[in-house]
Amino acid sequence: MAETYIEVKNLTKRFEEQIAVNKVSFSVSKGEVVGFLGPNGAGKSTTMRMLLGYYLPTEGEARILGYDCIEQSLEVRKHTGYLPENNPLYYDMYVKEFLLFMAYSQKISKPYKRIKEVIDLTGLGPEQHKPIGQLSRGYKQRVGLAHALLHDPEVLILDEPTSGLDPNQVIEIRNLIRELGKERTILLSTHIMQEVEQVCSRVIIINKGRIVADGDPAHLKKTIFSRRRFRLEIREKISGVPQVLRKWHVEPISPGHWFIYSSEKDIRPELYRLCVESNWTLLTLVEEEQPLEEVFHKLTMES
Repeated sequence: MAETYIEVKNLTKRFEEQIAVNKVSFSVSKGEVVGFLGPNGAGKSTTMRMLLGYYLPTEGEARILGYDCIEQSLEVRKHTGYLPENNPLYYDMYVKEFLLFMAYSQKISKPYKRIKEVIDLTGLGPEQHKPIGQLSRGYKQRVGLAHALLHDPEVLILDEPTSGLDPNQVIEIRNLIRELGKERTILLSTHIMQEVEQVCSRVIIINKGRIVADGDPAHLKKTIFSRRRFRLEIREKISGVPQVLRKWHVEPISPGHWFIYSSEKDIRPELYRLCVESNWTLLTLVEEEQPLEEVFHKLTMES
């Protein structure tokens, strides 16, 4: 059984009359990359800040590597790297100068050797002699990640690491997180469902301060959606839903193009026969996995 690296039990945080986090419990094992999802204001950042000792919980407890996040917060920070959403940096400092300053602040042994390692790891080599203020947002995120990795932590907590990046920068940071996840335990907050499906082995969804789902993405989809979805596209521009398709639940996409939902095993052979009998020119007939975005929407809008 994998060792537990993050453990949260009945964690609650109130700000006067507002309950931001309400009896949240979960655990993350060694080597897991877990997506921590929720709408704005759901309690994600508040939970992360309690894990790092920045907020005191109203109730409950949290531990990282067995250390109490409140009573032993210094030990927790020694083993945890944190990239906050706003990623505070000293824009007037050069990249290497900033990392050296942080290495000395954290009393890291052999700082020059470690700085070279994190620069290589995060791909900052071409930019290491530039002022941070002159870097693109993607490279600024890399500087933040390099800072979070300086003390070689076993656990990484990343709050919206790709927020505000352009598509190329998103791919670069996503690939970097995937590589980091091979050797570290990561708790990742994000709004990008594609990112979660590509990077995370497990998903925790929080809504209005409570956990509403916890599991691997494929299992959540099967649990939430009892029906399978097929996409049918023909060349003929038929509007609405033809009579021959009305035995199933059909969602029109465009003329001659539909999503067809069925609880049966596989209706593609029958759909193919219907196309032949109806003299339709078949362009597409595939089963499609329903996206994680729809799971997220269903859970956070209906709960």
